[in-house]
Amino acid sequence: LAEHLAGHRDSPLLPEVLRKLELRWTELEGARTVVTLMAKVGHLAPTLMERLEDKALELAEQLDVEEIRRMALALALQQRRCVPLLRALSYHLLQKPPELGLPVLTDLLFAYSKLNFQQPQVLHRLALELQPHLGALTPAQVSRCARSFAALRWLSRPLAEGIAQYSLDNTREMSLTHLCGIVVSFARLNFQPSSSEEFFTMLHERLQGQVQGLDPLVQTDVVWSLCVLQQARPPYLRQVLSPEFHARLRGDSTPRAQSSWLKLVHINTTARLEVPGYRGPFLPPEALRGDGDRDKDKEKATPLQRGLWEALPGALGGHDLGRYNVHTVFGWDIDAEVVLDSDNKPLPVRDFTAPHLSHSEGTKPLPPGAKRVAFLCWEFPQFSSRGRDLLGRGALARRHLHRAGFLLVEVS
Repeated sequence: LAEHLAGHRDSPLLPEVLRKLELRWTELEGARTVVTLMAKVGHLAPTLMERLEDKALELAEQLDVEEIRRMALALALQQRRCVPLLRALSYHLLQKPPELGLPVLTDLLFAYSKLNFQQPQVLHRLALELQPHLGALTPAQVSRCARSFAALRWLSRPLAEGIAQYSLDNTREMSLTHLCGIVVSFARLNFQPSSSEEFFTMLHERLQGQVQGLDPLVQTDVVWSLCVLQQARPPYLRQVLSPEFHARLRGDSTPRAQSSWLKLVHINTTARLEVPGYRGPFLPPEALRGDGDRDKDKEKATPLQRGLWEALPGALGGHDLGRYNVHTVFGWDIDAEVVLDSDNKPLPVRDFTAPHLSHSEGTKPLPPGAKRVAFLCWEFPQFSSRGRDLLGRGALARRHLHRAGFLLVEVS
């Protein structure tokens, strides 16, 4: 009755049926019944959905592959990240025989990425079994799979190589949107195909004359991705760093636009440090100031960052010999910065010019043989809260800071 009434939400009987199910959920029998209720009416009654999740946990061992697929999809579509149930589904999925089937593989990958649930053994199996099926997928499905693995920060090199080869073999069938999705995914995973020259030649040919027609946020993602993959060219940089382009992003306060603005700062840094022949335009200096709330940033600091800030002054011999929680004009935050002389003894960091800051406190140039050292904390919880492109961001940060003259000390 609940399944039938789910298609008639205006029925006065539906609320009563859902209430009865909430009261009598312990009487439910059979995994198929639980899966059907989760998929059909779970979104209409959050309390009932909680009860169904508890019941599904009891019955997880009885689920077949198709029921696991339907249950994972129901959780994903309702944005219910029930970790105990997801762990149980993962465990019992791994006990199933191989050859899960293409619909099961793609739907499970979608569900795990939608819920940001990373289970290494399951992702390894999905990647392994998806690879032989790539030729049977549509360009949209291939692009979606690439984006899902990138969202989960999971790189399967054989599958990624297969996706790159698929793109080369099916260039005419792939739309620019699908191709851009694959390139952004490769950048987030910092993956360079073995056929790099051929792949990027094809990509540049497709982008020529069309990149400016993309949505500004998509265009920013694509050019940022080319920066990560060391494929940025002056025409792309000029397009997104032009005053007319970045003015549209600066006036948008949505989270997606703010993320794109930060990527635009990274693109600007790439243009300055990594593209010798590029002469402009660049972002204006006032747009590169670190206007973040430092006290608020310190409140959000991870235990690893706080530990570094507490330990470093003692190691240096004084708090004034280091600079902490540094916002740079490159778009990267440095957890701590010190200046060492030619004998590796710390110098007062605030006495010297700092071209990486919007406002330099000191005026002295670095002494001969002196060097700047940047401390970076790589911590998984920190990156899962900041964004899903950990690998690509890390590679770009290392390159930019190295080219800006820093020695890097990475703490993890």
